Amino acid sequence: MTHKIFDMPVADVWPHYLAKVERKGQDTALVETVTCWLTGYSPADLAHHLEARTSFRDFFASATLNPGAALITGSICGYKVQEIQAPLMQKIRYLDKLVDEVAKGRPLEKILRS
Repeated sequence: MTHKIFDMPVADVWPHYLAKVERKGQDTALVETVTCWLTGYSPADLAHHLEARTSFRDFFASATLNPGAALITGSICGYKVQEIQAPLMQKIRYLDKLVDEVAKGRPLEKILRS
């Protein structure tokens, strides 16, 4: 089964990530920090993907997922991220979960599983 979000540009969702974090009174720069941690991208790489309107499918296909991503657990959108079977959907939900934790003000060292 293919989901609509797989072919959606990350740039279409990015403003929602920033707005969520900002609405909760947190630093929006942390969204870039956690995204780069998860994907292995540099801030310049991330900016390029956003500008190029890279789909989530291609964004994660060229990413080098942080080994610590396996430590991301908990629920997002009613699903436990550690139980999601579709690899691409799990990576997207990992990112959602990290953004959620930033928005909640969780300490960065805990978010980055260090």
